[in-house]
Amino acid sequence: MTPPCGMLLTIATLTFVPGVDGLGGPTAWPRFRGPDAGGVADDPRLPVRWGPDENVVWKTEIPGSGWSSPIVWGRRIFVTTVTSDVEEEERKKGLYLGGERPVPSGVMHHWWVLAIDLDTGQIVWKREVHAGTPPTARHLKNTYASETPVTDGRRVYACFGNVGVFTLDFDGGLIWERRLPAYDTRDGWGTGASPALHGDRLFIVHDNETRSYLMALNAATGEPIWEVQREEQSNWATPLIWENPLRTELVTNGQGKIRSYDLDGNLLWEIRRGSWPVVASPLAAGDLLYVASGWVMDNFRPVRAVRPGAAGDISLEEGRTSNDFVVWEQTKLGPYHPTPIVVGDYFYTLLDQGFFLCHEARTGREIYGRQRISAASGSFAVGFTASPWSYRDRVFCLNEDGDTFVIRAGPVFEVLAVNSLNEMCMATPAIADGSLIVRSARRLYRIADPSPGSN
Repeated sequence: MTPPCGMLLTIATLTFVPGVDGLGGPTAWPRFRGPDAGGVADDPRLPVRWGPDENVVWKTEIPGSGWSSPIVWGRRIFVTTVTSDVEEEERKKGLYLGGERPVPSGVMHHWWVLAIDLDTGQIVWKREVHAGTPPTARHLKNTYASETPVTDGRRVYACFGNVGVFTLDFDGGLIWERRLPAYDTRDGWGTGASPALHGDRLFIVHDNETRSYLMALNAATGEPIWEVQREEQSNWATPLIWENPLRTELVTNGQGKIRSYDLDGNLLWEIRRGSWPVVASPLAAGDLLYVASGWVMDNFRPVRAVRPGAAGDISLEEGRTSNDFVVWEQTKLGPYHPTPIVVGDYFYTLLDQGFFLCHEARTGREIYGRQRISAASGSFAVGFTASPWSYRDRVFCLNEDGDTFVIRAGPVFEVLAVNSLNEMCMATPAIADGSLIVRSARRLYRIADPSPGSN
C-alpha cells in the first residue's frame, strides 16, 4: 500500500455542534441514504402526501447544479453545488444517447458547499471551495456535484471526485482540503461515488479509466492513512461500511469485482463480475449484505446476498445460485441507477424504466415480478434515477419528472398515491425531524404534514 496522491493545504480549528447523539437521532441523516445507508426511517410524523402547494414548509432556490443528496444534522441541512459563469446546456431526462461531452468545458466554474436552516429554509452560509475550469468532462445528465457529502456532527466532508475533498466546520470554515488527481471516466461521464465515514477515517473510492484507487484519510486532519490500487475501470457506486456481527467491512461495488476490505485496506473477499456500468450502492439489512448492478442493455444484471465471515474468492460456480457465503443470486434483477431497498422481510428493486419488483430478502424468492408503476413505465423518456426510500409501511419512488409514487410495503403491489412537484428530480431525498428534504434541479424543499394522523 502506498500513500495516496494529493496535497494537504489547510488545517483550521474545529466547531462542534451539540444536540444529537450518534448517527441515528431524529435530526441526523448524515450520509447518502441515511444513518445506516439503508434508506428506511421510522417516524409516524413523516408525510405521505404532498404537492407544489401541499405540505411544503418551505422551498429554497439552490444556485447552480448538483445531483448530490442533502444531508442533515441538528437544524442544519448541507448540500453541494457547482455554478458556471456561463449558462449551462439544459439537462435532459430519461435514458438516451448523445449525452457525452468528451471535451471539458473551458468556462469558469465554482464549487460550493451550502448550509440551510432546517426550520426556515434560509441559506445560512455558502462556502466556495474551488474555482476554475473543470479538469475533466461529464455526461450531460451528470453534474460536477453528484457526490453526497457526509457529516459526523463536527465536520462536513464534501468530495468532488476530480477536484478534491473539502472539510468544513458547521460555520463554513475550512478545516482541511486535499486535492485529488483528475482522471478520465469512461466516455467522459464524470464522477459520482460519495465518501464513506467510520470513526476517525474518511474513505474515498475513485474508479476510472487510468488509475482506480481506494483510500483512507484521517478525518480530523486529512492526512493519508493508506491507499490501495484497484483493478477496475469506471464505476460510480458509493462504498458501504458494513458493521456485521463478526466485523466491520468496507464494501465496494464494481464491474470487475465486488470487493470487501477491512478498515486498514486489506482485501477480505471478492465476487467476480458485475453489470456495466455499476452505479447502485451496496446495502445491508438484518445480517445480510446486498449488492446489485444492472445496465439496462446487459443480459447479466446480478443481485447477490452475502452473509458475514467470508474470505477469499466467493464467486459462484457456473450453474449455482448459492454457496457457503453467497446466500442467493438473481442474475436479471439488478437496477441501473437506483439502489435497492429492504423493508421488513422484502427486498424491493426499482428499475430505471419504472418497474417495481419484490423478493423475499432472506431467500431471493420472487414475491411479485415486474409491475408497472405508471402508464409511462417502460418509456426511455422519463426515468427513475433517485433511490427509493421507506417509512410508515410505504415505499416511495421519485421519478425525473418530480412525481413520487407511494407504494404499499408488503407482498401485494399497490400504488397508493402520486405526489407531484412538477420539477426535474434525480437526487435521493433526506429524512429528518418528521420531514422529507427533496432536492430538485433548482430548489430544495422541506415537506412535512402538520396532521400526519389523518393520512
